[in-house]
Amino acid sequence: MSFLELFLLAVGLSMDAFAVSICEGLSMKKLDVKRAGILALFFGGFQAGMPVIGYLLGKNFQQYITSVDHWIAFVLLAIIGGNMIREALGEEDEKKEDKKFNLKYVTVLAVATSIDALAVGITFAFLKVQIVAAVALIGITTFVISFVGVKIGNVFGTKYKSKAELFGGTILIIIGLKILVEHLGLIG
Repeated sequence: MSFLELFLLAVGLSMDAFAVSICEGLSMKKLDVKRAGILALFFGGFQAGMPVIGYLLGKNFQQYITSVDHWIAFVLLAIIGGNMIREALGEEDEKKEDKKFNLKYVTVLAVATSIDALAVGITFAFLKVQIVAAVALIGITTFVISFVGVKIGNVFGTKYKSKAELFGGTILIIIGLKILVEHLGLIG
């Protein structure tokens, strides 16, 4: 694969992380650069790590992984999105933002948005791809795009914060459904 092809692949893989990052930015009252950096680091790290795992699993397990990856992503995103909607419709709590953003929460988001990268890693095993360069490019691209996504979401969230969490939860559920429907072959 050429550099341009790998870059376009990296951008494509980072789009779910970008959408989730926007949702996270929507829920922030004020841009928290540390929080945005942690989120971007997790998203970039998992987007880089999953292809490595997929590459190592390779051909032997491809049929098992690709048969359930869409279900895993759907369930994780639906749970997170559902919680965001429940919180948006519930009473406002100032501490809610800090409680929600923890290691477990960020890890679940990172896994949910990087499942497709696992399948890409499996395909890397069959192609002549320099795996280190490829995953570095995927990780860096996702980091940058995710950080920018948090900022974009925060700009809109401060203007429309009453509906931001409801919107963000709905988007996560839609992303999960999109992943599921595409993998089931119902569209696309």
